[in-house]
Amino acid sequence: MTDVGLPPAQLSLFDEPPAPKADQRPAGTSPSPAEASVPTAPTAPTALPASPQARHAVQLGEHRVAYALRRARRRSIGFTVGPEGLAVSAPRWVGVGEIESALREKAAWILRKLHEQQSRQQRQLQARVEWREGGSVPFLGETVILVLDERTAGAVLHSAADALPGVPHLTLHLGLPEQAGPAQIRDVVQSWLQRQARRVFEERCALYAQRLGVRVQRLSLSSAATRWGSASADGSIRLNWRLVHFGLPVIDYVVTHELAHLREMNHSPAFWDVVRSVMPGYEQARGILRDSVLPLLDPPAGP
Repeated sequence: MTDVGLPPAQLSLFDEPPAPKADQRPAGTSPSPAEASVPTAPTAPTALPASPQARHAVQLGEHRVAYALRRARRRSIGFTVGPEGLAVSAPRWVGVGEIESALREKAAWILRKLHEQQSRQQRQLQARVEWREGGSVPFLGETVILVLDERTAGAVLHSAADALPGVPHLTLHLGLPEQAGPAQIRDVVQSWLQRQARRVFEERCALYAQRLGVRVQRLSLSSAATRWGSASADGSIRLNWRLVHFGLPVIDYVVTHELAHLREMNHSPAFWDVVRSVMPGYEQARGILRDSVLPLLDPPAGP
């Protein structure tokens, strides 16, 4: 089931079978299977993510944390931490003092999640694609160098078999003039990536559908900001085209995950048994997907 930057709504893809013990997570938040192994957040004060809608702030340890407050029909206080910081959902009858007392009780969890989001945002900025001659994009887990080549029709991938170890051996030749602008280069590359995504997804779906004994009635590409994929009981599968940035093991995990829903429309232990039956080591691929950041594809804003 990425902005594919792991907002809370996307965590359903990583749900594990129910744990034998109840956790201590704040009410209203989605669990992450990696929480137990996340390093403790640093204690030095830093600028933490904050939503433009944040109208309140609370002191949590050494940090002044801004948060957005939404009143809702619910019985408990819920916390979520996403790319835009801390959001709180609370019943109308609960006062701000009680809300902030609850936030202080969960300060360690909140600060850890805010630092994770901060780190992810920094990594995303570093992953911005430079749309120019010699720029690069990830494709199927490898680095592809962009080459402007007016002699090329459309976009053509070349492989250099004699490339030195550690040096990218894939180049994508684009039928564009040297003076092509960032937006023009991006559009050609993105169109090529989407065509490759459909080709790869069709191949992998056919392979794993046969192994699982299910039938895909329709496959479509998605640009969803919060899901890698989805499956419907009628056999329709949607896969986020940006999975094409990852290597085949990650793509195969998401494909298997969605196809397994055609047999188990839930995340029960039986569902995970179906996934494991054709992909015994799916945890490793899932971990890569969970921890990676996608390259930023938007060209820089003009002057």
